[in-house]
Formats: sequence, structure tokens, C-alpha cells
Amino acid sequence: MFNIRTDLAIEAKEIYENKSKNTIPGVEVYKYKENDVKVTEVKIVNCDGEEAMKKPKGTYLTLDIPEFTPYDLNTMDEVSEVLGKTISSVINLDKSMTALIVGLGNWNVTPDALGPKVVSKVMVTRHLKELVPDQIDENIRPVGAVSPGVLGITGIETGEIIKGIVEKVKPNLVICVDALSSRKTDRVNKTIQIGTSGISPGSGIGNKRMELSEKTLGIPVIAVGVPTVVDAATLANDTIDMVIDDMIDKSQKGGKFYTMLKSLDDEDKLKMIQEVIDPRLGNIIVTPKEVDMVIDSISKVIANGINLALQPALKLNEIERYLN
Repeated sequence: MFNIRTDLAIEAKEIYENKSKNTIPGVEVYKYKENDVKVTEVKIVNCDGEEAMKKPKGTYLTLDIPEFTPYDLNTMDEVSEVLGKTISSVINLDKSMTALIVGLGNWNVTPDALGPKVVSKVMVTRHLKELVPDQIDENIRPVGAVSPGVLGITGIETGEIIKGIVEKVKPNLVICVDALSSRKTDRVNKTIQIGTSGISPGSGIGNKRMELSEKTLGIPVIAVGVPTVVDAATLANDTIDMVIDDMIDKSQKGGKFYTMLKSLDDEDKLKMIQEVIDPRLGNIIVTPKEVDMVIDSISKVIANGINLALQPALKLNEIERYLN
């Protein structure tokens, strides 16, 4: 499988199948719909699946978000409810257990600020359960939240910070929220992935840090992410593909030029693009120009989804009343 940067399991599956023309061994796929939200469940069940997908064993659920504007509160709430239900399906907590929400990323860089923005909107209750237990509903689960920053700001590995907090606070579950990288531009800011195998901060932009997973922290780790960027070489590759498809449509079928276009190898083409772009422009990633407004909206959707999953005794309007 040629090296196209993506954090999405559904895209890794598509790339493998397009390249090999075969189904992936050790990978199970299920598709269903919740209201207007399409959900794809990709399960990597053995070592063959890990090797083919280049991802650890676990369940990866992808939600395709319907088109919405920042003012379309009904659609945003609908997606939050589906997300909450989806997260609930992969966690196993009773009301006394503590959850820790970790907002990964750099709050100074808009496409990477998803995690910190989500943390600013989650329902934090651990301190209330400890300090004023008589004034809070017994069905409310204790939840803590932290935005640890990035290595370039703190000088400390994010994994080391989270490991120290986990050892001190002793939560029963960690939910990490991070910005991801996509293979396709039409999935940028329009897809939510929930994974049960943890996450490596920075992997989407080729800057892999210490893994956050049950193996490293000793407790279950759920990763929630949205692709906010796409690699420039991948974008150029897609553009060239569209140009080639258009030229093929206009070329005489069976002619030399048609045959040459059809025989272009994906791996060689991508390598050629990277060799042209990297020396001149460096390792560039691309994000939509309206990303600041989108991140504000999508962070609210994810925060409310997490709130619903962790506080099943409350409805969305009750959660929002608490936050306001």
C-alpha cells in the first residue's frame, strides 16, 4: 500500500482494497444509519488485519456528518445524540466511575485546536462530586478534563503528562479528542472517528508522539477525532487524477495517449508529486479557509456527544443549562 497519509480506518481500508483488488484479511465491516447520520464500523480482529491496515486491533466507528451550518442547531444536536450513542456502545462504566477527557493539540493553531475547544465545552463534574456531593444529582458521573498542550509549548511529552495525571487521579476511562488527517478533501471537517485502540498524538501530520492507549496507561482509552487537514501532495494527486480522468474521457479509446494515461501507476505518481512539492514548499498540509468557524461548531457537537455518553441520566437541554 503506497504511503498516503490518513488517520481514518475507513480510508486505510479503501486504499488497501483499491490497490490489492481484494478484501482485507482480519477486518470486518458493518454499515448502518442512525437518523440522517451514516455510520461505518471497521473492526480489526487479528494480526493480519493490523498488518494490512497499519493500525492496531480494535473497533473504529466513522460517522459521516450531514451538511450543516453553524446556525443549524437541530442538525448539530442530532449528530451529538448519534455520537453520544456511538461512544456509549464502546464504553463500559457505571455512574460511580470517573472519566478523564483529554483535549490534544495546539490551541494556538486553529486546525489543531479541536481537542482544547472540546475540553472547554465538556461537562466537568469531578470537583463537584468531591466538594458539594449533597448539591449534585447522585446519577451524575464524575468527569475531569485537561488540555495538556503540545511538546513545543510545554517541553514535556503529552503522553508523560497524561500518564502522570492518570496515576494521580485514577480515572476508569480516558477519552482523547484530537484533530486528524484525511486522505480525501470531502471528508475534511465532515467525518468523526471513534476508536477503541487509543491514539498517537501528532501522527496525522507525521509527527508521532508517545502512544496513549490501554497498553501505556493501564485503563481503556477511547479516541475521538475529526480530520481537519489533508496533505498537500495528496491534494495534488487528487487534482491530477481528475485532470487525467477528464483527458481520458476526451481521448480516443484504445489510442496511444489513452493507453499511456490509463497505465500511470498511483505509487509512482504520488512519489513524483512529493519529489516536486517537498524541496520547493516543504511538508505542507492544507485546511479549508473557514476552518475557524467549523472548529467552533464541530467542537460543540463532539463535546455534547461526549456529555451525553458520560451523563446518560441527563438530556441535552439539561446539559446545556448546566454549562450555561
